[in-house]
Order: sequence, then structure tokens, then C-alpha cells
Amino acid sequence: MSLGRAVGLLLGVAADAVFGDPEGYHPVAGFGRAAKALERTLYRDARAAGAAHTAALVGGTVLAGVAVERLAGRNEVVRALTTAVATWAVLGGSSLADEGTAMGRELDGGDLEAARRRLPNLCGREPHRLDTLGLAKATVESVAENTSDAVVAPLFWGAVAGVPGLIGYRAVNTLDAMVGHRDERYRRFGWAAARLDDVANLLPSRLAALLTAAGAPVVGGSAGEAWRTWRRDASAHPSPNAGQVEAAFAGALEIRLGGRTVYAHGAEDRPVLGHGRSPDAGHVTRAVELSRVVGAAAAGVTAVIALVRPRPRPRRASRRRTSA
Repeated sequence: MSLGRAVGLLLGVAADAVFGDPEGYHPVAGFGRAAKALERTLYRDARAAGAAHTAALVGGTVLAGVAVERLAGRNEVVRALTTAVATWAVLGGSSLADEGTAMGRELDGGDLEAARRRLPNLCGREPHRLDTLGLAKATVESVAENTSDAVVAPLFWGAVAGVPGLIGYRAVNTLDAMVGHRDERYRRFGWAAARLDDVANLLPSRLAALLTAAGAPVVGGSAGEAWRTWRRDASAHPSPNAGQVEAAFAGALEIRLGGRTVYAHGAEDRPVLGHGRSPDAGHVTRAVELSRVVGAAAAGVTAVIALVRPRPRPRRASRRRTSA
């Protein structure tokens, strides 16, 4: 067990809730600049070049995390502090809630142009082609997906692998956001980052969906409908992970998500998730509340995982037998 890791995760969640993202120099922004610089050197329209780019950046980040863990050693206080700082740096729950809340307020007030300007802070949709209902749907889907990607997943990997898991996951997720696109430039170069992100989110996305169903009644939603919609509709989504939590949110809020989705690179016709009405500004506000509930539940669950997970035993050097 690791008491320091569990306490560090909870402290990091609290810091994110109280202070939001670190002001001034943000480590994730620094990583993004490094990724762009390396891309200028390595870019080729080929999967191998993208794989090298991903391996160098993710591998280097994980090794940095391993170094931090080694420096902490068995000192649980130091482990708690380093885990707390890393958790605070990689979590996006507070900023997600702030953006979702602001979007709900602008939609509720009928300020369509302000809502369109804000949407790129949440997702990569083409905002100028969306009306009020389209903006509300895009926001709920983004809040759902990012609850998994920016809150549940980093906490999960922090519980399993400590600081290397926290910052390594965030490196993977950030690279996917930067290069894991289907446009002409990144279809091949970003393939490795996108597939690695899929693998990294397989378990966290399902944990997020489960916690969504469990937490739905807290915001006046339906736990049963969240469970049924998740189990019925998630696999129809083109993403192996985003569909999990989006379907659960659709059922929990008793709304309909999916359908035609417009991006800068073109439109996609996605399966419909759920059987309710189309979301409106009120559903955006409830989605943010549900996201907070899921984040709080994830903090508790992952702290328990960190406590009960056995710590690897140090390897003992073998002794050679010498003859007299």
C-alpha cells in the first residue's frame, strides 16, 4: 500500500478545486511547446515518424516521473507532496467545470455568438455552423468525454503508477489532442499518439461511465437509464472510449447525444446515444454538476486503489556461493 500516494491524489484534487490550473508557467503548456519543436524536426507523412515522436515525448516524460519517484524513495511525506503537485498539474476538472458553466450561462442568456466563441475552449467542433441546440449538445458531449480524459483517467493512472502514471498519461492525452487527428497532415503521423491514447483510456473511460451511473441521482438523473444507455449504445460510437462516458451521460440526463457532428476537417454522422430530448442550456449546467460528482467519486475510488495496491518489493542481490 502507499499512503503517501493516496494522500497526494486527494491533495492534488483539492488544489485543483481551490486554485484551478497553475498560473503563469503551466507544465502541460511547456510540454506542448516541446512537442511542437520536436515535430518540426521529426515530421514526415509516415506512421514511423509519428511513432518516434510519440515514443520520445512519452518515454521522456515517464522517465522524468520515475526519477521523481526514486528521489522520494520510501518517504511517504515526500511521496504525498510530489504526487499532489503532479496531480494538480495534470488535472483539468476545475477548468472544465468553469468553461462548461460559462457556456451554460451564455446559452441560457441567448448569447449565441459568445457561446460560439467559447466552444473551441471545450472541443474541436466547428462552432459557426451550430445553433443553440447544437452548441448545447457539443458542450455536454465534451464535458462528458473530458470528465473521463481530464479527471478520471489521470487519477486512475496516478493510483496505479504514481507520478510516472500521472504525467505519462497527460503526455499521451496531450499528444492525441495535438496530432491525433484525421486530417491530411496527421492521419499517418498522429496514428501512434491516437492509438496509444485509446489504450490508455480503455479502463478509465469505463470507470468514468460506471461512476456516472452511480452519481446520476445526485443531480436528479437516472442511474438505471445511465446504466442501460451505457451498456446498449456505447459500442456504437466510433471511439472505443468517448462513447462509454457520453452514453452514460446521455442516459443519466435522459437526453439524446450523437448524430451529425461537424469538425473543421468535415462532418461525421455518428450513432445516436440515448432516447431522450435534445439537450438545452439547463442540461449543460446539469452535465457540469454531474462531472463534479464523478470527479469527486473518482478521487475517492482511486485513493482506495492506491492504498490497497501492493507496492513492488525491492529486488535483493543474489549471493554467490564460494567454495572453501
